[in-house]
Amino acid sequence: MKLDVITMDGGTSGSVELSDDLFGLEPRADILHRVVRWQRNNAQAGTHKVKTRSEVKYSTKKIYRQKGTGGARHGARSAPIFRGGGVYKGPVVRSHGHELTKKFRKLGLKHALSAKAKAGALVVIDEAASEGKTSALAKQVKSLGWKRALIIDGADVNENFVQASRNIEGLDILPSAGANVYDILKRDTLVLTKAGVEALEARLK
Repeated sequence: MKLDVITMDGGTSGSVELSDDLFGLEPRADILHRVVRWQRNNAQAGTHKVKTRSEVKYSTKKIYRQKGTGGARHGARSAPIFRGGGVYKGPVVRSHGHELTKKFRKLGLKHALSAKAKAGALVVIDEAASEGKTSALAKQVKSLGWKRALIIDGADVNENFVQASRNIEGLDILPSAGANVYDILKRDTLVLTKAGVEALEARLK
């Protein structure tokens, strides 16, 4: 598929041929769901923790005699049935991540790019460059109609552009190596530089 290339000023700068293997697939929600779930699970800290009955600070002395009280049998105040006692089968520190093959992760990224292309939310610009002024870049972004946009550049990103975009709400920029399914899908507009297109095609071929 062919797409027009624009500049940050809104002008045109020729066109680019996009690979159908990356941008022409029929998006599958099940593939995207599995990859996003893998990403979010790996990002989860898993540091939640409660104390078991062996960890709470209580005496281990038997609280009252076994028989003759008319009450239930109890050994220690640290039992889960008592207030302040240990928690039974509560959360422990663990990893929530799970495995997903590299081939499947690559397929998910292709479907995410194809989903944006099919929705008409894919834009290609000649380069992501700026003088480092947030106000100037904010005007350009507003004139282009980008409200929640993700810009994917080539192997390196322009430092001045990153500095100018830092305080613009809804605008993020990533190098091609950082392109991922979750960030692509949660933005309304996906913006690729020509260098970004070449880098993604080389990465996903």
